[in-house]
Amino acid sequence: MADQFSYQTLYKFTVNTFLSIGCSEKDAAIAAEALLSADLRGIDSHGIARLIGYVRLWEVGRVNATPNIQVVHETPSTAVVDGDAGLGVVVAPFAMQVAINKARQCGTGWVSVRNSNHFGIAGYHAMKALKEDMIGIAMTNASALVAPTFSTERMLGTNPIAVAIPAGEQPPFVADFATTTAANGKLEILQRKEEDTPTGWVQDASGNESTDANILKKGGSLLPLGSDREHSSHKGYALGSIVDIFSAVLSGANYGPWVPPFPAYVPMPENMPGTGIGHFFGAMRIDAFRTSAEFKEHMDNWITRFRNAKPSEGNEKVLIPGDPEREYENERMEQGIPIYPSVIIELKELADKLKIERIQD
Repeated sequence: MADQFSYQTLYKFTVNTFLSIGCSEKDAAIAAEALLSADLRGIDSHGIARLIGYVRLWEVGRVNATPNIQVVHETPSTAVVDGDAGLGVVVAPFAMQVAINKARQCGTGWVSVRNSNHFGIAGYHAMKALKEDMIGIAMTNASALVAPTFSTERMLGTNPIAVAIPAGEQPPFVADFATTTAANGKLEILQRKEEDTPTGWVQDASGNESTDANILKKGGSLLPLGSDREHSSHKGYALGSIVDIFSAVLSGANYGPWVPPFPAYVPMPENMPGTGIGHFFGAMRIDAFRTSAEFKEHMDNWITRFRNAKPSEGNEKVLIPGDPEREYENERMEQGIPIYPSVIIELKELADKLKIERIQD
């Protein structure tokens, strides 16, 4: 049974953690907001449960707490950002802001990032564009845990894509999804619960179907979106590949099987072709296409019509991408964020090690 903590309690603890490893007050606040956005939106696998992993990466010298994040190449509408091995939850907001600034000037802005780390949830970064009357796009590659269709070898990460689109009276359209059948974080949650995975999430080291939530530790792999060829896993494989290329081949980050692993204890791949993890961001000004008012009117019409589509038997309503996460955010900001007991234990141990105030029950 998970315990509930207020957002303010978790935010204070997270900021103190980032400060204790040497982050500036500004970067600690940016990182905490980005990280906890996952917990607020119901994506528990990518929120505060990842905090100890970030600290471990810092401890082994793979995260730079005081990075000099720079634009190293640019045109009026594009840029490459070098994150100087900083926390991805600090590097990514910087890069997304570069994309937004370029979109203000040119209509669209596109930024590829190298030399970064895990950046939390993609949706948080894409949504930065909404308040600017822009469409936001965010994606990142990740350590290789996914076997391409017909393979037993882990070659791609879960490689998420997020697109945030503003509306008028209706809430924004926010799609945020991994290009795998399930994200690795969902396996971690099942491991904490000591439960099996649904069929189609993972395969064993020989490529056979498995429901073992610990299969990655035994040489198995995650499966692309679609699970198998008969259910179009080649499409998930293609989507994950596109994210990898845009995020890393375009920027000079590591790609494919050379992306640095998230667990600090896992050895780094040999003969790495780039630097760090890669991200890709886009910002598109609505009025570069049509007036914002017209667009939002028609987005409201689009959303309303889809929301009112006749639901299939056994379902109450049709959801719009972003609906569940928004409901989670409203509920958790008011009632608190649930944290699993195993994560609470880890956070208390982390506090003791860093000599900061423990998270309060």
